[in-house]
Amino acid sequence: MTPSLCLIKPMSRLMSGVAFLSLVGSFDPSVVFASSVARDDLSEADLAKVEAILKAPSSFEKSEVFEALSAGKATGSAQPAAKAYSQANKPMSREDRQWFQLGFSIFKKLWVSSPASTKASDGLGPLFNARSCLRCHPANGRGHPPDPGEIDARTFLIRLSVPASTKQEKARLASKDANAIPHPVYGGQLQDRALPGLPPEARVNVRYESVPVTLADGEVIKLRKPTFSLTDFGYGDPGEMLTSPRIATAMIGLGLIDAIHPVDLISQADEEDRDGDGISGKVNWVKDKRSGEIVPGRFGWKATEPNVYQQSSHASVGDIGLSVPILPNHFGDCTDAQDICARFPHGGQDNLGGLEIPPVPLDMMVFYTANLAVPERRDVDDVKVLEGKKIFHEAGCASCHRPKYVTRRDAALKQHQFQLIWPYSDFLLHDMGPDLSDNRPIADASGSEWRTAPLWGIGLAKDVAPDATFLHDGRARTLLEAVLWHGGEAQKARDHVVGLQRAQREALLAFLNSL
Repeated sequence: MTPSLCLIKPMSRLMSGVAFLSLVGSFDPSVVFASSVARDDLSEADLAKVEAILKAPSSFEKSEVFEALSAGKATGSAQPAAKAYSQANKPMSREDRQWFQLGFSIFKKLWVSSPASTKASDGLGPLFNARSCLRCHPANGRGHPPDPGEIDARTFLIRLSVPASTKQEKARLASKDANAIPHPVYGGQLQDRALPGLPPEARVNVRYESVPVTLADGEVIKLRKPTFSLTDFGYGDPGEMLTSPRIATAMIGLGLIDAIHPVDLISQADEEDRDGDGISGKVNWVKDKRSGEIVPGRFGWKATEPNVYQQSSHASVGDIGLSVPILPNHFGDCTDAQDICARFPHGGQDNLGGLEIPPVPLDMMVFYTANLAVPERRDVDDVKVLEGKKIFHEAGCASCHRPKYVTRRDAALKQHQFQLIWPYSDFLLHDMGPDLSDNRPIADASGSEWRTAPLWGIGLAKDVAPDATFLHDGRARTLLEAVLWHGGEAQKARDHVVGLQRAQREALLAFLNSL
């Protein structure tokens, strides 16, 4: 990238808005009860407006005010449906649109091994999962697990770790310097691809067992229960290894999630279930690697990432093997035990700080991922959709899939400031029961605890990526299958859905597909 193409945007424009010192400071986040802490970005008049507009609906005869605008003024179009996840937030200045397009060019870039004739694109691997971000997130959409016997798993990966066994490892977890202890040989993520001359770490295999569920009206839904296994290890027998399969998530609305005030996340937590409603969501406290602060996680299947910048950085390193400012290792997730990695040349350039993705290009990519628009809702006043919305609330789904927020007045980007948004998530960890457990703790999340997945835009998931699947490991092929896998804190809501008659069930699905 030549300097003439770089608009040097200050990093502060890309900060996540988690300047959380005033809340966390030097005391233990576990004793913070933010319900007694007011948002510091709003006047009393603003607070009154926000409280009024965030009230749960009292009637389901018509849509709520601005309900069709899932992302407020930043909402994109749902047409054409295949490109519904690839639009820029509105409104956006000419300069911002240029940055968005430059960020897209980096997001879709096919990286190659070093050395290469094009210095702006080398540095791939040496171990990796895909050659570009776009290959993991097709059309910025969701991924899917491999089919039995399928080798290609680009939109799917396996997280790895081992239990902490030493004082030093336990101290790293306690201090939040690490969310999990990487496997000593295979690291924190399985890479099933490698540069020529280097073996990939392993091959992922899957088999499915059919699990029938009979609904109240007699219809039988056949769920598929996956069993994932690893074979053909390239660096020896791994011994003890904790694994967690994950599909790629949709990229829309990330900057607006970043712009939710931390008080609005913390105040929802009820880890001890003091109100006795059976819902005990908790914050996953993680470290912001730039500020050093301990803040609420809000991205990833287990809410292990605090902001878009850190999420993008970890993906660049783990998925593609590229060094970035906060993670400057040129060899990605390669471990000391894989010393052969260090024999491969890297793509860091001294004139660009020695990194494979220097600060300015990374900022561009982060800007792009932070500004992918959420598509407009469809059919919000349709009678069937409104009936489904009522069932959604009656079943208790909204207890975790919190419909709406008002973003910060002081959000880092103007287009994210003080917007009424409808992500349908509380971004907290919830126990989803043994059937969905990966038996792998990470940060404050147990094996059975998962972040509530945002639902905005989910009705267009298969229009964007026809192979898209649902839940963390992609076992659910439909939204109904995803609901039927819910257990733990969501068991009551799941059982409510099982008890519906066909017409009610179809109304619920019509509502979900309108999101």
